[in-house]
Amino acid sequence: MYKYERIIYWSNDDNKFVVEVPELAGCMADGTTIEEAVQNSEVIIEEWIETAKELGRDIPEPKGKIYPAAI
Repeated sequence: MYKYERIIYWSNDDNKFVVEVPELAGCMADGTTIEEAVQNSEVIIEEWIETAKELGRDIPEPKGKIYPAAI
C-alpha cells in the first residue's frame, strides 16, 4: 500500500465515496464503498506514478505527518 495521504468523502453529485491524494496533483478515485474507493486509489496512484515516470516528471515522496507527541 502506498503511504500517500488520502482524503475520503462522500460525493452527493456522484453518489459515491471519493478518495483524493493531495500530494499527487489531480490524483483521485471513487467507489460505491469506502473499501472499494481506497482499493481504486491504489490503482490510480500506481498509474499516476507510471505516467509521471514516462513524462520524466518528479514523483513526490510521501510526506506523512509529524505530531508533537512524536517529537
